[in-house]
Amino acid sequence: MTSFGPDMPAFSELAPGIRRLVAPNPSMMTGPGTNTYLLGTSQVAVLDPGPIKESHLEMIEQVAGAPIRWILVTHTHPDHSPAAIKLAAMTGGELLGMPATEGEYQDMTFKADRVLEDGDELATTEFVIEAVHTPGHASNHLCYRHVGKNWLFTGDHVIDGSTVVINPPDGNMKHYLQSLQRVKQLQCDALAPGHGEIIHDPGRAIDWLINHRLEREGKVRSALARNPNLTTRSLVPHVYEDVDRKLYALAERSLLAHLLKLEDDGVAERVNDRWLQVQED
Repeated sequence: MTSFGPDMPAFSELAPGIRRLVAPNPSMMTGPGTNTYLLGTSQVAVLDPGPIKESHLEMIEQVAGAPIRWILVTHTHPDHSPAAIKLAAMTGGELLGMPATEGEYQDMTFKADRVLEDGDELATTEFVIEAVHTPGHASNHLCYRHVGKNWLFTGDHVIDGSTVVINPPDGNMKHYLQSLQRVKQLQCDALAPGHGEIIHDPGRAIDWLINHRLEREGKVRSALARNPNLTTRSLVPHVYEDVDRKLYALAERSLLAHLLKLEDDGVAERVNDRWLQVQED
């Protein structure tokens, strides 16, 4: 990921009935911390309660100021969903989202009371939220569209000025690019990401992400042409020369995602864990 902007306030009222708390888990990967959103005022939906941090859970209840009826998660990565089960036990709120998948970096404690599919809605007396399935960063990733505001809560799918790691096998670069196009077609008025500030020009942010990934894909293809028969680890310096070497382990995961996409496209192949460009006839 690239750098985020300046520090964010821990609490913000973004619009009537939409509030944001920043979890106290800042890091290179999470920026200022995970954004927890509270929707509604008489009955509250909490979106992405984040990691289990007692102080954050207390703040969620304090800021809610009303019964927490629903708890939604965008995906089951450790910085987004672990607090959901504890918040549900504290409040009786209904858990909504997609089940965790097997593999690393998954919160297996999350068990949805209501499994959401693409297009499903949570309709309340104050707001309607529509689930938008956006696989790529995670196969079970959901964005949530606030129908009245036409805002999209994007989790880790779109983050302004920053990229996220696409980590196979659950992360999938082809699906990620397809999901970005899907979100662009929604023509939302703003994007509320899982980390960082509100994005008020969604088209620009999405185009930047798509172009960045395609530019990187071009570098992968050029590196394969110049350096055939290398492992992913050996290819990293040829593709990510603009990245700090300390981040090469993370870069290798996204590189693998690019290579798997190119393999699926029929322009790269893997032989004994070494990669080659497929020669055109």
